[in-house]
Amino acid sequence: MQTLPPLILGSTSRYRRELLERLRMPFLVVAPEVDEAPLPGEAPAALAQRLALAKARSVAALYPQAVVIGSDQVADLDGQALGKPGTHERAVAQLQRLSGRQAVFHTAVAVVRADTGFEEVALAPVTVRFRALDAAEIEHYLRLEEPYDCAGSAKCETLGIALLDAIDSDDPTALVGLPLIRTCRLLRDAGIDVLRS
Repeated sequence: MQTLPPLILGSTSRYRRELLERLRMPFLVVAPEVDEAPLPGEAPAALAQRLALAKARSVAALYPQAVVIGSDQVADLDGQALGKPGTHERAVAQLQRLSGRQAVFHTAVAVVRADTGFEEVALAPVTVRFRALDAAEIEHYLRLEEPYDCAGSAKCETLGIALLDAIDSDDPTALVGLPLIRTCRLLRDAGIDVLRS
């Protein structure tokens, strides 16, 4: 069996941690130090990729011999980024805007290994079509789920699936927060084959 470098998830997201656990590999979790504010005029997809790489680099600087995964997700409604709402009021406003419309959730994943100079980023866009939602449905969902730490207030892995009419993606875990197909590919490129570890 090959000796692998340490694997680190550079994220505070419990959703990403739970997804990475599906690969049945040991890993550490380290919180990255990154300013997540968008740059002026930055497109949502570019923001997601920049932040994913910044998170991975932030942790890799502390653990240069580790393979570090960073990830970020930005909801995109007509070219405007919708981040984590943080409050009930902002979540209501986001879901009112998304009601009956289509949005793209850009989920980016980056893998960095500082001691070898390895850096790769991949983007997994997910097109989501929201049902027409009334105020009572939005309130019921928010009261039960409290998805204030989810981009666009959409927590699709639980009750949030009832908000939607359709999901179109080639990486089924991307909407939850970590595209595992792309993550496995980047890890192979970095020297970690999940099926041979």
